[in-house]
Amino acid sequence: MAAHLKKRVYEEFSKVVQIPHEEAPAKKLRLSKPSKSAALHIDLCKAGNSTDALQYLLQFARKPVETESVEGVIRILLEHYYKETDNSVRLKIASLLGLLSKTNGFNPDCVVDDVINTLGNEKSHQVLAQLLDTLLVIGTQLPEGAAVRRRLVEVACKLLSDTYFGVRNKCLQLLGCLGMVDAPLGKDSEGPSSSIGGVRDVPNIISNYFADQDPRVRTAALKAMLQLHERGMKIHQIIYEQACRLLSDDYEQVRSAAVQMVWVLSQLYPESIVPIPSSNEEIRLVDDAFGKISHMISDGSWMVRVQAAKTLGSMLQVSPHFLEQTLDKKLMSDLRRKRTAHERAKELFASGEFSSGRKWADDAPKERLDSNTVNLIASGACGAFVHGLEDEMFEVRIAAVEALCQLARSSPSFAEKCLDFLVDMFNDEIEEVRLQSIHVLREISTHITLREDQLDTVLAVLEDSSRDIREALHELLCYTNVSTKECIQLALLDLLKNLNKYPTDRNSVWKCLKFLGSRHPTLVLPLVPELLSTHPYFDTPEPDMDDPAYIAVLVLVFNAAKSCPTMPALFSDHTFRHYAYLRDSLSHLVPPLRLLGRKQVYSLDSVDSGCGSGSVESAKLFLQQSLNRVSTIQNLETPGAQDLLNFTIRDLQRLGELQTELAGAADFCATYLRCQLLLMKALQEKLWNMAVPLCLKQNVTATAAAQQILEETYKLEFLYSGLESRQVATVHHVRLQAKALQLVLTARSRPGMDLLISSCEKFLQEIECFQRMFLTQLPHLQDSFVDKLLELMPRLSSCKPVELVKILQTTLRQSGLLQLRLPEQIHRATATIIEPTGESDNPLRFTSGLVVALDIDATLEHVQDPQDKVKVQVLYPDGQSHVIHPKPADFRKPGPDRHRLITQVYLSHTAWTEPSQVEVRLLLAYSSSPSSPSSTGRAGWSDSIDSLPPAEAAVEGTIPFSKPVKVYIMPKPARR
Repeated sequence: MAAHLKKRVYEEFSKVVQIPHEEAPAKKLRLSKPSKSAALHIDLCKAGNSTDALQYLLQFARKPVETESVEGVIRILLEHYYKETDNSVRLKIASLLGLLSKTNGFNPDCVVDDVINTLGNEKSHQVLAQLLDTLLVIGTQLPEGAAVRRRLVEVACKLLSDTYFGVRNKCLQLLGCLGMVDAPLGKDSEGPSSSIGGVRDVPNIISNYFADQDPRVRTAALKAMLQLHERGMKIHQIIYEQACRLLSDDYEQVRSAAVQMVWVLSQLYPESIVPIPSSNEEIRLVDDAFGKISHMISDGSWMVRVQAAKTLGSMLQVSPHFLEQTLDKKLMSDLRRKRTAHERAKELFASGEFSSGRKWADDAPKERLDSNTVNLIASGACGAFVHGLEDEMFEVRIAAVEALCQLARSSPSFAEKCLDFLVDMFNDEIEEVRLQSIHVLREISTHITLREDQLDTVLAVLEDSSRDIREALHELLCYTNVSTKECIQLALLDLLKNLNKYPTDRNSVWKCLKFLGSRHPTLVLPLVPELLSTHPYFDTPEPDMDDPAYIAVLVLVFNAAKSCPTMPALFSDHTFRHYAYLRDSLSHLVPPLRLLGRKQVYSLDSVDSGCGSGSVESAKLFLQQSLNRVSTIQNLETPGAQDLLNFTIRDLQRLGELQTELAGAADFCATYLRCQLLLMKALQEKLWNMAVPLCLKQNVTATAAAQQILEETYKLEFLYSGLESRQVATVHHVRLQAKALQLVLTARSRPGMDLLISSCEKFLQEIECFQRMFLTQLPHLQDSFVDKLLELMPRLSSCKPVELVKILQTTLRQSGLLQLRLPEQIHRATATIIEPTGESDNPLRFTSGLVVALDIDATLEHVQDPQDKVKVQVLYPDGQSHVIHPKPADFRKPGPDRHRLITQVYLSHTAWTEPSQVEVRLLLAYSSSPSSPSSTGRAGWSDSIDSLPPAEAAVEGTIPFSKPVKVYIMPKPARR
């Protein structure tokens, strides 16, 4: 018994209990970047001399500094600054202090006192100037700190007496940028220490340095005063006399700044009266300033002449006789003050002298005029624009032409007087000057009518070899008025010569003659028998309709006939047949005519011309009603809903063809509804209620539909301009639906858990991106697909991939159509390839392995940044595709929202047995870069945050936005 008990005791005490092993939690390592301030301190301590310290500082300046480390680095720099004796090292430290103060997120208020304290002990002028520059940076970074700004102004005022020009320059710059603009300008304050109520009289302090001995300081003082004006301070008129004296300064920088100052004062006080020196006469300040700036057109520095010419163009309040004096080198009589006979007799009587009779006519009135004392305008200012247009520097000539344009647009009488001078500039030897002169004459064409001699000079430019010059002149002739029928005949003959010499100008010449005929119908009427070679008794041969010159004549005559109902009576029978042909083939050049007794030729343009602005309003109403009708699609069955969408898309496309003003909005709505139709077809009942092997064909169709929706959404976003944030959010919403459809189809057709997990995580990131990008638009997306997903976001983040796919499938099929709201104006980016036309049957022959140049001429409408986005694609018959990026210089901008592309594309291929066609089209490149996903990790189906996929890269692609043109080419084998 005892043995049994002993055995039981041993069993109890020797019982082995297995404790489950608990793994110790893994220790997390925290990686921290070394402190920038500590590293800098170590480097500066290692420096044995000032050269080493300067090298360390230069190396440190190339490295970025985090916002939280800036204050520590500044403390280390200031500590070393106090110890350093070398000026170059202290200068570099002062420069670094200014750079660090610009760091985003850093408040430099904490270092103002330290930087100001360093000024008191600094002996080097260069370091002082750099420290003042640092204070200027700090002051501009603290727009709210009025006390700090006032303190910095005090510091600048104290240092203005420094002997070094750089210190005075920085002090004046600091006063101009930080001075209190609400402080009044005092007339009685004296010296740089003057103050009003404790506030420095900054303008008066600055004006005291207009007469500084150093020209750089005088320039800085003028620029500081201009800076005060830009910040909102109204400069007082008392400095006008000082500014005028500085116009004759020895240094061009001073004169340039003085021109700007005189102009500012003339705009602030145009009607103020100022005296003429050495006389009793007074004139308006703006007239006096205009005369003084006109005198600067003859300055010795071409940069001052350019600025003076540009400044004159903006002085629109000047009196007409002062304005006209700039076109005549001789002083006009109305700008010369003469004394009346009564004033001369009064002066003679006051002197007590009478005629003795010994000399013949000794009491006759004498006109002794001193041009320096009695002229209302300086003699050097006479003919200022004549001097500017004849200047040796083409920059001055361009500035003078532009100034003439600005003044002529506001004064029709001045536009007529300066017409001869502008026409003469068409013969300038510099192409840029000739082109600018043509553009200027185009802008003032509403005020002028060209005489025959002037038109002859203008038309001589058509011989120019530059295509830009010729096309600019064609544009000028479109809007120019001529005086006689001989002018019309002269213009037509020269344009036909131009067409014969440069056949590539065909479309530009035709367009020019279209406007020339529509503007001068009465002048074209007497020329019709001669132009059409008609005879009252005899039949004349029918001209060739393939002749571009004959088409040009018909375009001129038909556009004149639109406003002249008697002209069609002069047409022969073949002219009416040619009209019907051109009305169909060149409807943009030939207008609809009402021809009595003949069948009317109707087209879209005739419909538009018969309708007024009410037609546009009714079209807008129809567009809105179509969108409202589509919004009720949720109440219809699937077949009826699809039919409604098809009919609405057809109506919108037709509306875009009829109303060009609404073409962009109608195409945008049609494309959006097409996306909804594709989505509706992809979500049909039979596709989702059957197993995947039983509906492979439908699955492929749905996959293609999802891809097409994605492509259409990129077109909606990047092919249309004028979209607001709400429309962009709607487009992104459709794109998110397409990506959800792709994810569901991937889960059904492709087995594999890894691919599904990465796809699900990427889709959840895109939902978060959408929420961040369009947070303000979410209230407009209620009950939409994305709204339901955001409500289920906590569940989506934690569920399994298969469950997420089921939720997406259900949500997609339950979500309805999101109604589209249109902004005021939507424009579609379009491109029309003018050359090559694709009509030629003669192939371009070249040796295989070499290249042939193909000229491309295209017009672009409503394309933003075409230099970066427009590309040319060449598609060969064997499937090869080449994409060429034109040079920025190949783009011109003839008008607002219009660009012209004139470039060359080089084609090359191996030898072919027979000619074949290549397709040429224009592409619009886009880059859709989503905002980066949030960095907060989500423990989804992966074990760690490291396995989350990176942010999606930018989606780049191209959109064809022109009709393809086919060109015959024939690469032939090389001769051996």
